[in-house]
Amino acid sequence: MNASNNAIGNSAAGSLKFRSLGGWVERPTDLQPELIGDEQADVIVVGGGFAGMSTALELNAAGAKVIVLEQEFAGFGASGRNAGYLLGSMGIEFDLFVKRVGLERARQFVRLYDDGVIYVERRLTELGIDCDYNPSGVIRAAVHPSQEKRLRANMKLGHELGSVTRFIDPAEMRAREIPPAFLFGSGQCGGTLNPGKYISGLRRAALAAGVKLYERTPLLSYSEGPFITCKTPSGSATAPVMVLTTNAYTPQLGLLRNKVAPIRVSAIETQRLSPEQLASLGWKNREGLITPHFTMESHRLTAHDTMVLTTKQLGYAYGSKTPNVPDDSAYAALVRGLRERFPTLQGLGIQHCWSGYISAAYDALPVVGTTGEKHNIFYAAGCSGHGLASQSVMGSYLAARINGTDPSHLTALEHKTPSMLPEPFQWCALKTAFAAAKWMDERTNRKVREDSARKR
Repeated sequence: MNASNNAIGNSAAGSLKFRSLGGWVERPTDLQPELIGDEQADVIVVGGGFAGMSTALELNAAGAKVIVLEQEFAGFGASGRNAGYLLGSMGIEFDLFVKRVGLERARQFVRLYDDGVIYVERRLTELGIDCDYNPSGVIRAAVHPSQEKRLRANMKLGHELGSVTRFIDPAEMRAREIPPAFLFGSGQCGGTLNPGKYISGLRRAALAAGVKLYERTPLLSYSEGPFITCKTPSGSATAPVMVLTTNAYTPQLGLLRNKVAPIRVSAIETQRLSPEQLASLGWKNREGLITPHFTMESHRLTAHDTMVLTTKQLGYAYGSKTPNVPDDSAYAALVRGLRERFPTLQGLGIQHCWSGYISAAYDALPVVGTTGEKHNIFYAAGCSGHGLASQSVMGSYLAARINGTDPSHLTALEHKTPSMLPEPFQWCALKTAFAAAKWMDERTNRKVREDSARKR
């Protein structure tokens, strides 16, 4: 059911329809069987998201026999709950990268994110995936003049690192009919797509290519050595190589618990906009919009004329748990953002809401490497909310390394990730950081409201 407009207007987020699968995916009608008995392969990939399915496809194309173990179905996790931005390096905070690894290695991280856009665009064509991709570019769009200094400083450092962006001034924003709440910004290539259709397309391509996908098959444990045996509820899989692409769920497997934390992000999707409501926005090219807040807001139109808003408020569950439950406070904040940024849509209802988990390290950098007695267990995590492009291309990097063609830029990504704190200190640290970011962002938003009140 849809919540009433009156309830939504009062930010009664508890009345919204929560979708436990996220807003983009449905349970596949061809759900693959769970693993029963003992199987052998060249490579076992654990996790059926962007990174896992891309790794499996690349390895399969090189002739490897690949098994993918997925605890629910491909796309159930962060990949199917993604905001759908095919976004390059513009989305990252360059100063964090430089402070952590220096200029030269930071350039390699920038290359990862920008290569990801090119990689996904190519794979959409090669694999024949129709996912409503709109290559309109993405704008990091400010909502208050006070955000310009930080935006320009980030752009300047990004240019030193090889990030290709350009400043879009207020006149161009208005000429492009970007909604008036967004004043100026930084633009980059890329665009928006339906992440559910994208991950479903990867899944179809993998099945068609002969990848053995076992869904409803959680990994219970694994043994190390020259051969790795993965135990599941009803069987096992053995291979000389394993790849963990479980992202936010990795700490629950006993790996990377001291490197990454699962962070909850949330989204709302509106009812379908009428032609009159669409016309009131302008926004003819439907560029994806993200803001330079400390906890960014994202705003986009979909191919079926709804609007999706994400992030704005982050969450963490004690002990790095990942409960698939509603976050009413986050939905209320997103509803308020919708009303404030798009005043012509005051009567627009909310169709549903959802939450999911990304993984993030303290330095916000990707976490890539090997582990195990024979260093034959590969892992990739720490997408920090920008996983569509980066984790897709990460699959090709991991496959190349496993095949013996070690990409130099993948080696450059490996660095000493700062250790997470033990509980309860981690919970306290993350909650404090989220609260500080929220306070700073609310200060900016308060300025926007004050300016708006003066104009009235």
